[in-house]
Order: sequence, then structure tokens, then C-alpha cells
Amino acid sequence: MHPHSIHRPGTRASRWTSWTSRWRTSAVRALALTLTAVAALLFAGPQQASAATAPQVAVPTAPMGWASWNSFAAKIDYSVIKQQVDAFVAAGLPAAGYKYINIDEGWWQGTRDSAGNITVDTGDWPGGMTAITDYIHSKGLKAGIYTDAGKDGCGYYYPTGRPAAPGSGSEGHYDQDMLQFSQWGFDFVKVDWCGGDAEGLDAASTYQAISASVAKAAATTGRPLTLNICNWGYQNPWNWAPGLASSYRTSTDIIYYGNSPSTTNMLSNFDQGLHPAAQHTGYYNDPDMLMVGMPGFTAAQNRTHMALWAISGAPLMAGNDLTTLTSETTGILTNPEVIAVDQDPRGLQGVKVAEDTTGLQAYGKVLSGTGNRAVVLLNRTSAAQNITVRWSDLGLTNASATVRDLWSRTNLGTYGTSYTASVPAGGSVLLKISGATEAASTTYSATSTGHYTGVNAAATGLNLVDVTYTNSGSTTLTGTLQVNGQTATTVAFPPTGSSPGTISVQANLSKGAANSLTLSGSSLPTLGTLAVSPIPGTNGSLLVGKQSGRCADVYNNTITNGTQAEIWDCNGGQNQAWTYTSRKELVVYGNKCLDAYNQGTTNGTKVVIWDCNGQNNQKWTANSDGTLTNVNAGLCLDAYGAATANGTQLVLWTCGTADNQKWTVS
Repeated sequence: MHPHSIHRPGTRASRWTSWTSRWRTSAVRALALTLTAVAALLFAGPQQASAATAPQVAVPTAPMGWASWNSFAAKIDYSVIKQQVDAFVAAGLPAAGYKYINIDEGWWQGTRDSAGNITVDTGDWPGGMTAITDYIHSKGLKAGIYTDAGKDGCGYYYPTGRPAAPGSGSEGHYDQDMLQFSQWGFDFVKVDWCGGDAEGLDAASTYQAISASVAKAAATTGRPLTLNICNWGYQNPWNWAPGLASSYRTSTDIIYYGNSPSTTNMLSNFDQGLHPAAQHTGYYNDPDMLMVGMPGFTAAQNRTHMALWAISGAPLMAGNDLTTLTSETTGILTNPEVIAVDQDPRGLQGVKVAEDTTGLQAYGKVLSGTGNRAVVLLNRTSAAQNITVRWSDLGLTNASATVRDLWSRTNLGTYGTSYTASVPAGGSVLLKISGATEAASTTYSATSTGHYTGVNAAATGLNLVDVTYTNSGSTTLTGTLQVNGQTATTVAFPPTGSSPGTISVQANLSKGAANSLTLSGSSLPTLGTLAVSPIPGTNGSLLVGKQSGRCADVYNNTITNGTQAEIWDCNGGQNQAWTYTSRKELVVYGNKCLDAYNQGTTNGTKVVIWDCNGQNNQKWTANSDGTLTNVNAGLCLDAYGAATANGTQLVLWTCGTADNQKWTVS
């Protein structure tokens, strides 16, 4: 949970932390690894390949289960949880893959004994917390618990059915509390951010400490403890959370205490959760718990909700009251073909691949195997409309493919280059495309250990990267992947046995052959080749300033409305890939438009990102001299003060002939 508040970004200076600034380096940092004689010989040019030859390695899938918050807030006790466990089992959710029962905020009122150990009200929890974990485990399920990163948890700042609870956070007790949770038998811990936010803590370093405590606890008890970071997308967790936790919240709460489910909230959380370069190898963006089956949602809304979470590979944590579960809702939650999309062993996130008309969107997800994609056709308009998905946008050739409707679980036929469906107003269609031919990929050998240079992309955009490696040990190894000068991300390499396997990531590349990908770390497996193939529906362009030679950029991969655009060294990141639409929009992240703040029309008006809304202050005329004129203001996009340094902000200014107003689309 978290407060009813708008994300308040910190000052510009405060956002320059060691965690977030390191991605700004335009040169890839040097490897600390010693070259082996074999690796020194790996100097080969790229070669065409139809697919990676090593088998794909299954990675840990996103957690599935049920959590108490959406339906019960803090009004929980042993009896409530036991009733939900019984209903969970009776509904057949475990057989469908759901396994966690997560006890959220309200179980603890912040009391500790003289040694600092958490104490609980045995009236609410007879037998203590071990009794409820024993009951959950007796059903073959796993148990989850909740705390806060700060001194005082959400139950102190925002009481929701119980008195305000000071001291209900774990700050100062991270090792002690994580060990206690594991000793009680919990398998999962969600760590909220109410106290952390109120205290102004640095999220990256705070959760790094918590992650270390979780690892210590698991090593001590021998019980794996899965960590969920819940800081609501504040401080951009997609930049630093992969590797610290299996999942990390990317948005505000999907439903607030006392409110009913809302399509607006569902779509907003879905949009905020799309960070495909951060989701891979067992690390998942988390757009929050499901509202499927809660009062106020229709069956069609429930199906769209489930489809969007599945295409994005999100954790599936049901939040409805299971004691009132209907057969219709059960069918939606347990549809095996929909769950298979969410739980695909390749572990990737789906992305928007087309929006030919505003609000008519196609999303595609690369699935395991060859030639397989999941597709959601989403109609955000108020009238039924036809929406088309093209094979070429998905990274497939224009050859025949089978189209299957995953809700009806029926094949719709074989189609050659695309598929078009009529989609109801506000509704969706969920499909699987199979039997298609993958577009040609290119393989690259390392020029030195872990360093792949000369990687070519036909356009700026997202690419599928299959990494061949051998991990003959029994434990997962990790390394750091950096693409050009973008945010580095932790990548996991599960055991492969004695033979090579592949894991997949999605990487943003710049147009041309100057891209480099570097895998580094002290526990890397034996690396082989990379196979790189485009996902053309994600293509955009770099917007390069003529004077500076730097690119229009959104600071630190921030997605918050009102973030001022700037110039920075070009690196092809998602925050530099702009799509110029037929509607004269410059779109980044797939859903944010370059915007003249507050419809300003005066010199110096900030140029920011904002949710695309079709207004003229989000439209830009591309002129033959390289200038971009804001349709509403009649002023030009300008690097403020004719400065050329990284971080120079973008504004509107009277159009002239200076090079700080001239831009090249690359």
C-alpha cells in the first residue's frame, strides 16, 4: 500500500546518486576480468543466423498467488487468512499455478520485546505467526509477509482499519526481522515504502541493504525468501532493482482503501510497468495486485486486466475475496493458456508494437520456442474498432502463422502477414501467434571477454538478445549487462549442465553498427555468442541536436509527467527513442509525448514529457531547416542558452537560425 499522493520527484541535485548516475557514462567501463587464451581468440565478425542453436534455459517465473490488501486492508487475522486459504484451495488455484498466500499490512502493530524481536497480538494470531505459516504449508502452499523499509510503516501514516501503528517498519532491524520471518516459515516478503518515503531515504541503497538481509536469513535457515520491493516506482526502481529482488513495484497502488476497481487505474498501472530492458532472467516489473473478481468489474474488464498482466509477464497476485469467488472469475484466473503467456519460461515483457490510430494498440510478447508471440489488441476508445497486428512488427517474417484466441481456446485460422480483429469499446483481444518464421538474427562473438562490439541495428529501438553461455555448476550466476552508455542491469545465468544454453534479454540499440554490449562481473559463466534480432514495432529515432551532437533525453529513464527533457550523450536508450507520429507527436516510452508545459506560449516554457492527450501543445511541425515548431505556441524546440553540456534542458524559444534549435532525426 501507499498514501493517496502524487509522486513528488526529488530536486534535480538529489536525484544524482551513485546508483543512478553510473549509467550516464558514455563509454562502457573497462572489464575487470582477465582474458583467457580462448577468449582472446574470439574475434569474429557478425554472422547471419536464423535462431540461437543452444536450447533456451527456463528462468524463474513471476510469483503467483493471493494477497490480502485489496479486499481486507488492515482488517486481517488468523481467521480471515485461514478462510481465504481454504477458498483458494477449493477454487483450484494451486493446480493453476498459484502458490503464495501473502499477508499484507495490518498483521503487526509495531510492538517488539526487550531484545527487539517482533511481537504480535496472539488474540489475532493464536499460536503466533508460525501457526498461520504451518497452516498455509499444510495445504502445499507458500506463505508471504509484509513490512516497511522505514521506522514506521504504512499503518502508522495511513491507518486502514486499525489504529495508527508507530514502529511498524523494519528500519534498524533488517537482519533481525528478515531472519524472524524466515524462522516463522515465511517464503516471501513484501517491503513497503511509507516510512522510507516520509524519511527521505535513498531507495536503491536501502533496498540493497534489505536484499542483503534477506539473503543472510535464507542462508541461515535454508529457506528461500523471495523479496518484493514495493516503493511504487519512486526513484525509478527499474534502474536498480533487478538483481536485488524478484519483483519490484513500478507504480502507485492500483486501488486505494475504500475505493472500487477502476479501468483508469488498471491502464495507468499497466503503462507505468512497461520497462522491457529491466525485465529478464527472473526479475519482474510489478504493476501491483490484480483486481480481477472484485465488486465493480465486469467479466470483460476482468479479462482485459488479466490479459494485460499476462502480456507484461507481471506477478499474478489475486486480490479478491475468495470466499465469494464465482465460476466466471475462477475461469478467468485459471485459464491455462493465459497463465502460460504470463509464466512463459523465457521471462520477457511484452511491449507496444503498433498504434496506427490513437487508442488502438497492439502489444506483442516474445515467447519461448521459435516463431511464437502473444498479442493483446487493446481498444482504449469509446467505440468498437478494428485493430491489426502485423507479423513484421513482432519480429516475424511475412509467412503463414496460426492465430489462436486464448480466451475461447480455439484456433482462428492461418494468416500470412497480419491479423485484424474487431475489438469492443474499452475491450481487448488476447491471441497467440505460432508456427511463424523468426526474422533473421545476427550472431556476434566477443571481441574480448564479455565485450561484444560492432552490434548492428537497422533502426533505433528494442531488440531481442539471446546470450549463449555454459554454467556447469549447481547455482545461478549473475553478471552486469551494459548496453552502450545506458543503465546497467543485473542478469542471471541459471545452470545449464555441461552443454551451452541461452537466456534472453531485450536491449535498446541505436541505429547503425556502433552498439556495444558488455557483460561483466566476478561470477560470470563461460560466455558464447550473442544472437540479436529486432522487434521492429518498437522502432523510433534519435533526436540529435546539431550544435551539441547530443540527443533529446529524459533524465534517468524517468516516466513522471512533467519531467523536463534535456540533451545527453546519445546511447539509444528507451528514454532517447522518439517516434514521430502522423499526428505530429514525438512519443517516448510508447505513451509519453513531448509537451510544452501547461500549454505555455512564452520563451523559456519548459518542454516536458506528459501522457499523450492529443492537444496542440504536444504537436510538433518538422521543418525543412531542422527546426521543430510547437503547433500551439509557434515557438521552436531549443537547447536552453545554446549550451551543449549533458543535462542542458529543452525549452521553447522564438524560432531562429541558431544550431541549438536544429535537430536531426537519426
